[in-house]
Amino acid sequence: MTEAFVRELPDLLNRLFEIVDCLERFVPQRKFTPDGHLVGSIGDAVAAYAYGLALLSQSGAIHDASAASGQLVQVKLTGRDRNVQLTHPYEHLIVLRLTGRREFREVYNGPGAPPWALVADQKPLGAQRPISLTVLQRLQNSTPADLRIPQIRSFPVWKCSEPAGSETL
Repeated sequence: MTEAFVRELPDLLNRLFEIVDCLERFVPQRKFTPDGHLVGSIGDAVAAYAYGLALLSQSGAIHDASAASGQLVQVKLTGRDRNVQLTHPYEHLIVLRLTGRREFREVYNGPGAPPWALVADQKPLGAQRPISLTVLQRLQNSTPADLRIPQIRSFPVWKCSEPAGSETL
């Protein structure tokens, strides 16, 4: 840990929590706590916007949202390029990937049964069973368009600014 980190940490945390407060004002159905929930809630909010989903209570047991058709939807977002964790046989599954911290991409949008069938026999890590993004993309390529929830709006895209100062934390 460097001196710069110690000096900058209070300001960075203040900025992070200001952003969390702002996100929660825009999407009051979600808590954007700076842990795994932050990533999940961002994914939920982006999917709700892009696919016209209605977010369910955050304390919902299995699914995150419902589609206009009434389908229950589980949303997964990852910034990594390896896998996501499945915990149940979801009715419908949307998996998004944040690439290069700039762009959301759809990895899988289809019934939850096919991905679950591939992991159901795995020994779970807790309640989680990993499935690779490569496998999900292959499933996506074989999923008929009429089994996907239509995307009605483009995903947000932005340009990342360089952090202030040149010192590495």
